[in-house]
Amino acid sequence: MTALASAEAPARKRSRSLYRPHGLTWALLRVHRSALWFWLLYVAVAAGVLLWAYGPGATAAMDELAASGCRDGSGPDLGCDMLGPAGNRWDSGVVLGSLLVFFAPFLIAAWAGGSLIGRELEDRTAQLAWTQSVSPVRWLAAKLALPAVLITAGMLLLTVLHRLMWSATGELRQGNYNWYDSQVFEPNGTLATAYALLGLALGVLAGLVARRSLPALGVGIVGMGIVVQQLQSVRPHLWPAVTRTSAVGFEDDGSLTVAKGSYTSTGARIPDLFCDDKAPCVARHDVAGVYRDYHPASHFWPLQLVETGILLALATVAALISFALIRRRTGAAV
Repeated sequence: MTALASAEAPARKRSRSLYRPHGLTWALLRVHRSALWFWLLYVAVAAGVLLWAYGPGATAAMDELAASGCRDGSGPDLGCDMLGPAGNRWDSGVVLGSLLVFFAPFLIAAWAGGSLIGRELEDRTAQLAWTQSVSPVRWLAAKLALPAVLITAGMLLLTVLHRLMWSATGELRQGNYNWYDSQVFEPNGTLATAYALLGLALGVLAGLVARRSLPALGVGIVGMGIVVQQLQSVRPHLWPAVTRTSAVGFEDDGSLTVAKGSYTSTGARIPDLFCDDKAPCVARHDVAGVYRDYHPASHFWPLQLVETGILLALATVAALISFALIRRRTGAAV
């Protein structure tokens, strides 16, 4: 019996070890468990704010509008274009929820550069892992893959909740928010996830280049800011705009204006010139009417998908440069 028990003990030990978390994935989660808990808390808070703005916050604001007579037209016109206390609380929730989604890629870039890569290279824990059973390429692949899965899951959830909130509160917005505003346009579609993945890729690249946590953190944030600023500036030109001409002008219809001005009798354009029916101006410039290039709301998804493709391409390039850089530094083939 003693011999049998001693023979079964190693087998039981091996069996238990099969069910214990192990491997590179578990090591990554264990080392960065604080970041994991922060991300889960961040997503939970943002989701809670968006759900509140969609549910209780919007209900209270709508009840306030109904009580003031602003919904059925029986109340006075004065003040119906302004939100009351409940409406202002709802508006604050909308702004906070949108900003939490909008700024997530910056936080991801800072963490990826400073903690995920930069600190491990600075403390030489990465080099220690490379001398054991984990190759540099496998190490980097895990650093990119596992966070990418968690980030994608969190951002997709927040995007769905933001769209749910946005689609249900049109009456409360009262024209204060446009579909093309950055804090609305990006959280409402695929861009939120694409920007987050780019933040991860840029942060990893910054960490590999700087090899120190604080410089990598700063480079990640700055790099992300430059990309966001540049893409926001070229966004109206990523899809062909619709052109309208008129002899009298246009009313604001909630669309995104790309360019506007006057045109002459020959069809030549004079950007940003509006004579407002003043005869000397019309005669001097030979103005025949005004034009406007714009994106209607139906261009939301074309603009979203084109910019998403650009972001994913940039993220792929950053990841490939990271792999090339680590191979060059370590001489690793796999």
